[in-house]
Amino acid sequence: MKKDIRQLFDEFMHECEYVRMRRQETLKGYKISFSTFLKLVPGVTVQLLTPLTLTNYFKILHERKRIVGKGEIKSGIKKSTLASHWNKLSAFFSWLVAKKYMESNPFDEMQHPTPIYEDKKFLKKEEIEKILAAIHSHSSTLLLVKRNLVIFYLLLFCGLRKEELMLLQIRDIDFERKVLTIRADISKSAHTRQLPLHSTVLLYLKDYLKERKDYTTQYLIVSSSRDDKFSFDGLRHLINKLRLYSGVRFHLHQFRHTFAVNFLKSSNNLVTLKHLLGHKDIKMTMVYLRCLPTDGMRDDVENMSIDSFI
Repeated sequence: MKKDIRQLFDEFMHECEYVRMRRQETLKGYKISFSTFLKLVPGVTVQLLTPLTLTNYFKILHERKRIVGKGEIKSGIKKSTLASHWNKLSAFFSWLVAKKYMESNPFDEMQHPTPIYEDKKFLKKEEIEKILAAIHSHSSTLLLVKRNLVIFYLLLFCGLRKEELMLLQIRDIDFERKVLTIRADISKSAHTRQLPLHSTVLLYLKDYLKERKDYTTQYLIVSSSRDDKFSFDGLRHLINKLRLYSGVRFHLHQFRHTFAVNFLKSSNNLVTLKHLLGHKDIKMTMVYLRCLPTDGMRDDVENMSIDSFI
């Protein structure tokens, strides 16, 4: 019996989750893009996966009207959003080709959209200081002050992705070598990388671990209400609170941009930055301005300080 495109996508997702060991955030992205594709191009089959079909899909995606905010009707999509949908669908199409369900990936005959990021995405020194002050002033317990400071400094001096931060375990920290390991199973690139830990980060880590000594969970960033890791909903609530009390309208990924911009300012070393950020392609590092042996990077990282931030 011939499999339809939904059944094939389910097989693709099953392989991604249990064989390729893709992160949950990656799997979620695949599902959202595929669901949007089927919604806007109902009745599509593998045989209809052509450049013309995909061009029409992106046209519908661009022209469709949707309600945002307080009832505002909006249309159009950012080039970065288009590129994101393209990349996620392309992963499925490449799987179909590898499994002999179709001869070629239709995207191979199309020009990939290259987003241009012109807006300011990094945090300035005065914004960082306001966020830091809000952590000190509006964390309800000593444990939360120290936990939130560790979150702040790990993001600022390591350039971690949100999922990498939240899934860190105590075993990932080597205090003797002053190295943080980002395991393949929590990294978007699915590769393990090691980062030199800035001396400031080490101080805050040691102080925090003393305070959370009664916890048994191996996750580094802990919940305030239970012996478990800090939840993504909890992190979202924390960011909203810090935005309110600091007066800085920021999002978490801006810390990654801030790390990248200031690392380049202090070292001018794009290749090292590529490793630090865990990018597979240096083009990604160049586009986002954002990372080989760990000890060789230590001086570059240590040269960074909040006082010298842009």
